[in-house]
Amino acid sequence: MNTKEIKNKQYRRQTRVRAKISGNSDRPRLSVFRSTAHIYGQLIDDEKELTILSFGDKDLKTKVKEVKGEGDKKMVGKVAVAFHVGKALAEKAKEKNIKKVIFDRGKYAYHGRVEALAEGAREGGLEF
Repeated sequence: MNTKEIKNKQYRRQTRVRAKISGNSDRPRLSVFRSTAHIYGQLIDDEKELTILSFGDKDLKTKVKEVKGEGDKKMVGKVAVAFHVGKALAEKAKEKNIKKVIFDRGKYAYHGRVEALAEGAREGGLEF
């Protein structure tokens, strides 16, 4: 499979997901972006076309090396970092009185780092 075919499949997957969900001011969309090295989450109000809040692993106050040792055996490395990003994002959302969100996994499978970010957000107090 070449790069063009992969990008086409990702685009189709993303549009399929986005056709079903939309965020508003009461319940913003929690969008996830995952690169090979980093992970980011955004709360987006689609009605106003506005990003309410964004948070990524570069914004964590603790060092990535310190985070990697925490958690159970499943959560090591980038997965543990993603969990802490989700938890910190939820805490910042609570400060803005946001409790309910719609989860948008985008073109990524709900597995690994994307799942860890979602679990961290749930543990931090967000409902979806």
